[in-house]
Amino acid sequence: MPGATNELALVLVDTWPEWPQRVCALWGPTGSGKTHLAQIWRAQADAIELRDLTREVVAGLPAGGAFLLDDADMGDGGEALFHLINFVNQTSGWLLMTGKQAPQRWTTTVPDLHSRLTAVPGAALEAPDEALIARVLLKLFADRQLKLPEALIGYLAPRLRRSFAEAERIVVLIDTLALQQKRNISVEIGAQALRQLEAERPADNG
Repeated sequence: MPGATNELALVLVDTWPEWPQRVCALWGPTGSGKTHLAQIWRAQADAIELRDLTREVVAGLPAGGAFLLDDADMGDGGEALFHLINFVNQTSGWLLMTGKQAPQRWTTTVPDLHSRLTAVPGAALEAPDEALIARVLLKLFADRQLKLPEALIGYLAPRLRRSFAEAERIVVLIDTLALQQKRNISVEIGAQALRQLEAERPADNG
């Protein structure tokens, strides 16, 4: 769903294969929607999603293919990623990577990899703002064909953590609570769901 926080990332996905380079990236905090957008691109490009990246995996990839490496910044930043980027560029393939930060800020153990990552273009996503969360909530409720009071979205949006995954969790929980209580969806049930979400969070020891 388009919004100010994901506009540039949507443009990047929508303009493939007219990318500025063969290797591009999406980055942003957890819950910003980068993995969801990356999966849209994967389907659009018929890309192979790579997991447990090693040099042997890279050696077995088809030349000229499209590849997705989600959470690329969580790897060891070593030779496998370096060889993957070189392979994609040399064979006129495509690679979309995601991470929490821009590629030039990823930790690397190979000096030449850092220079490769510094040259990777892409787009940043921010955590969704309140207006976008409200629109997402409306869509999620509509997808389930649920009737809700007008005040519910206005109650939930400013109180919910700004994450698409969090929006999905609260809708599922509200639906479940309403069914369990055999009641119509209400602001009261929304408040119960919010309290339950907070109670289920791991304790913050920091």
